[in-house]
Amino acid sequence: MRFPASLLLCVAVVSTGCSHNSSPRVSESEARTARAFASYSHQGPLALRAFLEQFPKGADLHVHLSGAVYAETFIRDAAEDGICVDPIGLKFAKPPCTGKLVPAADLSGSMTPANQALYDKLIDAFSMRSFVPVPSESGHDQFFSTFDHFRGLKGNHTGEWVDEIAARSAAQNQQYLELMETPPFDHARDIAKDIHWDGDFASMRHELLAKGLFDEVAADRDDVRVAEAQRRQIEHCGTSQATSACEVEVRYIYQVLRGFPPQQVFAQTLLGFETVKQTMDAHQPGFVGINFVMPEDGFISMRDYTLQMKMLEYLHSLYPQVHISLHAGELAPGLVPPEGLRFHIRQAVELGHAERIGHGVDVMYEDNAPALLKELAQKHVMIEINLSSNEGILGIEGDHHPFPLYRLNHVPVALSTDDEGVSRIDITHEYVRAALDYNLTYQDLKQLARTGMEHSFLPGNSLWAAPDVFTNRAAACKGEAPGADNPSSGCKAFLDGSEKAAAQWELERRFRVFEAKY
Repeated sequence: MRFPASLLLCVAVVSTGCSHNSSPRVSESEARTARAFASYSHQGPLALRAFLEQFPKGADLHVHLSGAVYAETFIRDAAEDGICVDPIGLKFAKPPCTGKLVPAADLSGSMTPANQALYDKLIDAFSMRSFVPVPSESGHDQFFSTFDHFRGLKGNHTGEWVDEIAARSAAQNQQYLELMETPPFDHARDIAKDIHWDGDFASMRHELLAKGLFDEVAADRDDVRVAEAQRRQIEHCGTSQATSACEVEVRYIYQVLRGFPPQQVFAQTLLGFETVKQTMDAHQPGFVGINFVMPEDGFISMRDYTLQMKMLEYLHSLYPQVHISLHAGELAPGLVPPEGLRFHIRQAVELGHAERIGHGVDVMYEDNAPALLKELAQKHVMIEINLSSNEGILGIEGDHHPFPLYRLNHVPVALSTDDEGVSRIDITHEYVRAALDYNLTYQDLKQLARTGMEHSFLPGNSLWAAPDVFTNRAAACKGEAPGADNPSSGCKAFLDGSEKAAAQWELERRFRVFEAKY
């Protein structure tokens, strides 16, 4: 695809795209590793995957907790919970397992051919495996329907699921995750039902508080604290039997369900802001930001999009320290009318105060797209790029994806998985895909990994002196080799006082170790 010159805001365009910064000095070990990467790239995706599996990938900033769990885990958990499987609807059902219902426990151990067939059908229903779009069912339909199929588990398996995701991340040399999770909000939903919606945010906030909305904050904070405790127990963290998953730092993004009436969305969003604020005020791990989820093309999501962005604008004025990342532009031509493609990303940034945008696929269909790209670059709004998800849900890939345009226009980008369990992928798959589809260099991949860590919602100052410029370090660590085992006392004090800078230093250390192999 040829792009009009008016859309390309870079002055100099090279085959790998425009960098956000001048190229740092390349060490001999990095040069050798870059040559090895080029060699593996020429050998194809299988060889490149073997090379990139242990490449330091930094952060995955766009990953839904339930969507990252593989279907096999859900089926095993259902067996442990003693629940049933509906072989017609291909979903879980409450016991007793009478009539046509099959005990989930039958789908383990020695299975009959019929049960094996049912097991396979469940995995296909819970994911994109084996799915082929047809006129009556698109990839979009299959993807979003999976979540209804695997709902209904009885036990609290969240800690186990976090362990699964962290263990998979550790195996691929990834060090940080921000998992999107929807904690309890039943009380917020129930009291919102009794409140008349008139669009007065301040009045509604006052009424919700008077009815005890914040009574649910403690439960929401405990939701992820308990999961983390369970996960660390499973991983034997702090003992001599600790698994590598213990080294993966996990934080959480508070999911708000955007496809419901405005009073419920406002109530849950307010609850989310207060939950994140209290977590941050306590200087405790847990929720670090907020996001809106559910299909962006849904009726209410489209009808109330601007209203919801105004909710965020109001609440941001009260809770400016709460980080915001938003699903915006997860749309494609034909999925919604043309008018629906023209403003979501811009409003997410200008009204919703989004620091990161999830997907951003329809950016070139927005009004005055070149100006929007320039604004994203100037404000350092990072785009969470989900290549496999965008192909599976929207049918967007290759030169129809704006990933290269974002790079050409200096907009920070990083790779993420979205729902790796549903898509049946992992983060290495996304790095391989990006490298081959867009002719990326080894230095490009390092840029992507560094950008992800730069835009994490970890507290503290960045290791880097200027946003998205990975050449000059903060004054306390200036002149020191990034990732060195023994930083100076001043640099160490800086790192000890910033979780973000410490994570970035660790990423540089991992680069040094990885490149020493070549």
